[in-house]
Amino acid sequence: MGLNDTVSAERIHIGFFGLRNAGKSSVVNAVTGQDLSLVSDVKGTTTDPVKKAMELLPLGPVVIIDTPGIDDVGELGEMRVKKARQVLNFADIAVLVTEAESKLTNAENELIVLFESKNIPYIIAYNKSDLRGNTPKASNNSIFVSAKTGYNIHELKELIGSLVNKESNNKRVVGDLIEANDVVVLVTPIDKAAPKGRLILPQQQTIRDILDTGAVSVVTRDEELPQTLKSLAKKPKMVITDSQAFSRVSKDTPDDILLTSFSILFARYKGDLISSVKGAAKLDKLKDGDKVLISEGCTHHRQCGDIGTEKLPKLIRKYTGKDIVFEFTSGKEFPEELKDYALVIHCGGCMLTEKEMKYRTRQTLDNGIPITNYGIALAHLNGILKRSLMPFPEAIKALEE
Repeated sequence: MGLNDTVSAERIHIGFFGLRNAGKSSVVNAVTGQDLSLVSDVKGTTTDPVKKAMELLPLGPVVIIDTPGIDDVGELGEMRVKKARQVLNFADIAVLVTEAESKLTNAENELIVLFESKNIPYIIAYNKSDLRGNTPKASNNSIFVSAKTGYNIHELKELIGSLVNKESNNKRVVGDLIEANDVVVLVTPIDKAAPKGRLILPQQQTIRDILDTGAVSVVTRDEELPQTLKSLAKKPKMVITDSQAFSRVSKDTPDDILLTSFSILFARYKGDLISSVKGAAKLDKLKDGDKVLISEGCTHHRQCGDIGTEKLPKLIRKYTGKDIVFEFTSGKEFPEELKDYALVIHCGGCMLTEKEMKYRTRQTLDNGIPITNYGIALAHLNGILKRSLMPFPEAIKALEE
């Protein structure tokens, strides 16, 4: 993946929802200009969410998601409906496709309540408007369209574009913490878990944000950090490290240089940094038999020495001296029931949308369970959390409360 590519997690996610045979998949195909979804007169043709990353004017890079009908029946149908509703956890915009000649059903109205409860901007697209005599004009969040004739499809795309959260698009990974011509050193250990021939996504995104700021990025391994610092004519503004090298990098980085990690940056970028900092305190209060959930947003092949399944559990058991029970999830898996856990430790979420990362954080906190992330947990376990939060005064304040 190149530095200019927009990864799926950074794209606007647009979910299309509706009853079976409302023409949902036909509208998706009309909006995308592609045969993205299978279209049939048979109810329930779409059996799983269908995703497509693409460029969609006037929006730019998006992910289009066609979901199963929310009125599917039977045991298998219930599973499909559950998958459709799960899309709401990471959708930035929802489009409810319904038939122009019909009134909204109870199931459709329930969906609208869900959109509103999850603060998801939504549009009601009244499809098959070609079967009506007269079609009302579009309102703030509804429009009459026809996937068959193409009527108002362009206008639907314009309406979707008007709902995009411009504030989220302006968020920075690190650019707001540095200025033009600052030097930033990135420490990227190369071990068995590192992808051969490339940098991992958080490193790519951080480098790109540094370049966009007009600052200078210097990339080195943890072994070469001391020599790298000596060779620089200008003192770095900040050192950003992979969390796994926190202990060594902290010792090698002078106190007058800001130090943090990719994982902490992403806790702020996509999640809730303050909650994650407060959640780390639970590591000091764990008891024998407590359950800790370690959740990772991607589904990479786990290797010997994996940080989530091996390094973190080993460090936590050593730090606490307690017999802790660890459970693990990855990818789109995240438990709906969390009350049995004493703590949730999440990865930085680079492969998740901001919407889904915030949903997971909110769901955990709503259950009264503290949540932290890999980098913050590792900094706490190594006794350097306060130092690693120096770029974030509000987080330091939360730590000291």
